[in-house]
Amino acid sequence: QVQLVESGGGLVQAGGSLRLSCAASGRTFSRYLMGWFRQAPGKERDIVASISSRSASTYYADSVKGRFTISRDNAKNTVYLQMNYLKLEDTAVYYCAAGLRPATYDCWGQGTQVTVSS
Repeated sequence: QVQLVESGGGLVQAGGSLRLSCAASGRTFSRYLMGWFRQAPGKERDIVASISSRSASTYYADSVKGRFTISRDNAKNTVYLQMNYLKLEDTAVYYCAAGLRPATYDCWGQGTQVTVSS
């Protein structure tokens, strides 16, 4: 398994940008499917974006398409989420997750808060 630590969250005005990072421990990071999820107060945790082990494919939730970009650097054991044109409804705790099977995530970070203000 890998251990995941997110960073980069914070307070930003609507229309602004943030870049989240997720640093992974271990030497097998490049084998993992990586995903970003978010959970707003009172709501379920939903997937935001995912990226395959070699960056060959990505997925985005409809709500973030065209605004968010997921990427990874396997040499640095890090996955990123670039978030542009942030909206109030993007406010949530963002979690990084890793898995070895399609659409299955076994390892989770502790989360980082993103708050978008008007």
